[in-house]
Parts: sequence; C-alpha cells; structure tokens
Amino acid sequence: MKTAIVGLGNIGKQVALNLIAGGEAVIVADHGPAKAQEFVKASNGKARAASVATAIDEGEVLLFAVYFDALKGLLTEYHDKLAGKIVVDPSNPIAPDGSGGFKKIIPQDQSSGQILAASLPRGAKFVKAFGTLAAASLKTGARRSPERNVLFYASDDRGAGDKVAELIKASGFAPVRVGGIDQSIRIEVFGDLHELGKLGKLVTAKEAAVLV
Repeated sequence: MKTAIVGLGNIGKQVALNLIAGGEAVIVADHGPAKAQEFVKASNGKARAASVATAIDEGEVLLFAVYFDALKGLLTEYHDKLAGKIVVDPSNPIAPDGSGGFKKIIPQDQSSGQILAASLPRGAKFVKAFGTLAAASLKTGARRSPERNVLFYASDDRGAGDKVAELIKASGFAPVRVGGIDQSIRIEVFGDLHELGKLGKLVTAKEAAVLV
C-alpha cells in the first residue's frame, strides 16, 4: 500500500516521521519541491519526494495535510484523479479569531469531513483521521507504553477505514473508529473527541472506550 502525504507543515511532517518510524515507506509532496527534498534528505532515504500531481497519481492512500480551504481546492483540481483512492483528511475548518484564539469558518453544525467527502468522485473513499491531536502531541504521544494513546478516525467505508487504522498503528497510536463520516464533527477542533475541544487531552484505548 503506497501512502502519499501532501503538505509538509507541522501535521504532515510529523505524521510522515511517525510512519517512517513504524517502518512505512512514504511519498511526500508540498506546493514546491524544496520542503519535500529537504525532508527526504533528513529521512535517510526512507521517504521519496514527488510533485503533488505525481504523489496523487502514485499513492493509494492520499493524506492531505493542508488547510481546509486549500484542500477543497486540491480536491477540485485533481477531482478526476481521485477515483479508486483512499483520501485521508486531517483538516480542521478554523481560522484565527483576531483575539489570539480560533474560530470555526463553516456553520457550527457542519463538519469539514462531510463537506469534503461529498466533493469526491464516485469510487473515491474518504477517511477522517490524523487530525485529532496537535503536532506536538503527535510527536510526544506516539509509541507510549504499556498502553498506546488513541487517534480517532471516521469513515463510511469499513475497508478504507481498516487500511487507515493500520497506518495509525504504524504511526505509534491505537486506532479507534467513532463511526461514519456523520460523526467526523466529533473529531474536529471544538468537537468532544478532539484534543483542542471538550476532550482536552490524549487518551488510551481503555479511556476512549467509554467516550465513543
């Protein structure tokens, strides 16, 4: 299974590092070649740089670690290339509120997961994952022992969800499915299962069992 990560900001870079540490080979891409090439050099050959277009062509699982609005644009631009792909969305629909915090940029009762899933072509499979923790927690919370911390995910397609669950395991976390895409709002910022929402912390699988 070829995994491509598009976007090497804080989240994308840390997810890529976690997957490499778990023995996964990854294709990495950014809007220009510099970040991807720099990352590959630092990975000692465990990652491969590509253009965004090539990463989308070659990847079976496509993790788009970019802002919500940028992701909407990418899904439109590469719409016809996404059929048959597993699209993984860690995005959160937020922006600075001008007072040092963040605000939601879509209606309160909507989720970015549902909006983005609805934009995909027939045959593409959508999984909301890797966005429930801040980058710092993705780094420090991975591979905890004796119990691993959880990364929640949501998907309507069980097969696609299972494949992403394996990537979550490889990245050093325990995967916990919260349900279909209609539950993705729970694992976005301000949701009850997000680190920056009601949950407010990392949790183990045992702790998550009473929350889902």
